[in-house]
Amino acid sequence: MSAISKALLKWYDAHARELPWRVGPARRKAGERPDPYKVLLSEIMLQQTTAASVAPRFPDFVRRWPDAKAMAASDLDDLLGEWAGLGYYARARNLHKCVREIVARGRFPESEDELRALPGIGPYTAAAIAAIAFDRPSIVVDGNIERVAARLFAVETPPPAGKRELKEAIGAVWPKKRSGDFAQALMDLGAGVCTPRKPKCPSCPLAPHCRARARDDVETLPRKARKTEKPTRRGVAYALFNERGEILFERRPEKGLLGGMLGLPGAQWAETGSRAQDEHFAPFEKARWARAGTVRHTFTHFHLELDVMVAAAPNSFTIGKDWRWIAPEAARLPSVMKKAAALAAANWRDNPQ
Repeated sequence: MSAISKALLKWYDAHARELPWRVGPARRKAGERPDPYKVLLSEIMLQQTTAASVAPRFPDFVRRWPDAKAMAASDLDDLLGEWAGLGYYARARNLHKCVREIVARGRFPESEDELRALPGIGPYTAAAIAAIAFDRPSIVVDGNIERVAARLFAVETPPPAGKRELKEAIGAVWPKKRSGDFAQALMDLGAGVCTPRKPKCPSCPLAPHCRARARDDVETLPRKARKTEKPTRRGVAYALFNERGEILFERRPEKGLLGGMLGLPGAQWAETGSRAQDEHFAPFEKARWARAGTVRHTFTHFHLELDVMVAAAPNSFTIGKDWRWIAPEAARLPSVMKKAAALAAANWRDNPQ
């Protein structure tokens, strides 16, 4: 074991974060082992999301679905509803497919190759599950670990181009034993000590080995790739109300952004052209639409401006198979649709037709 891995694991034994999905050093020493299902659940929840956002939500998921069999037997709509607010809903659909495949196999896959064959499991997630759940010597590289490795080994190439170089550098000191603890130690170090700004170098167990610190270059690493400005897309969402004050929601197509989730029907979001203000929408062309206002939302790759239109359902209106009348406060919606529905409901209360 290298001096770097020894120093970091010693620090982790004393300073590991308490996280609801983690089996920390003391519990591991007492013989407890991580639950692969909880590791899978946490890693998928943590994709594109912070530990601070996931930690308060994770216990609710485990209480509702304590193991893979329970989640596999659940309805996807229930999982998508519980997922509301976590974003990237394709993760929830892939999670549901994953647990069903695992249950069908009768065993939890342990190797990176087996794990990568599961729906929605990429190289990072497969490595993390293999290391943390099964202590396989898999090299795990997330954003925190990239930052630690870039500073520790003074890697100049910015991510994502430098990712391979960073992985090779940290892989050279990766221990064969306690692989999962080493991965989590690096994550904790990046989250609490080797932070993006004002890193706490005097408190870092790897300070004596850090090349960036030796040359007084810590805060400039990792180098930043040039950012491109996010485009703005525009669209229209139509909130049709019935006499009970319920809104008509549609089930979005499985593929694509917000796939499989409930949402307000509307025109496709587009980056070009003028803002759509059409007061007619083909499925509801007989309705008398009024503009409630605009909601704004930011996704990873673009900003969205969504005009919200409201109208009363015509007397002769019949709903399609993928549409449902739901009270706006009872609908389990992704964040952007929650904003749009709230704006529509407030406008409807103030200006009922």
